[in-house]
Amino acid sequence: MTKQRAAQRAGPRPGSRAVRERVREFALALPGAWEDFPWGQSVVKVHRKIFVFLDREEGGSPPGITVKLTDPGAHGHAMAVPGAVPTGYGLGRAGWVTIPLGGPGAPPPELLCDWAEESYRTVAPRRTVALLDAERPPPPGT
Repeated sequence: MTKQRAAQRAGPRPGSRAVRERVREFALALPGAWEDFPWGQSVVKVHRKIFVFLDREEGGSPPGITVKLTDPGAHGHAMAVPGAVPTGYGLGRAGWVTIPLGGPGAPPPELLCDWAEESYRTVAPRRTVALLDAERPPPPGT
């Protein structure tokens, strides 16, 4: 089956605003997560630490998210997304990546949620991550 046919069978991709909202809802459902608005921008925090920046649509650019990905595989995968860049203000050196949500090659919402969870696991205290692990049993065979 061609990629075009597979995309048609999967149905239309959600718009970038809908994807942003889906990532926001996923992130807020993680243990101890809450939304804050420093600098007028929506962020999701756990124990006073940001783990997801939810960028607004500005100047014709699609909205995006910024997450901290310290796993080399996940970081490399995110950086391969068209338009993805290391986050400014020196955050990119610590593994933060800004990923656009629209346009060709944009990652699916499920992958963005996986990256948001990895970012959460990176910044959240161990006891809070343990709460998440208790809610989600390990996959069968592990």
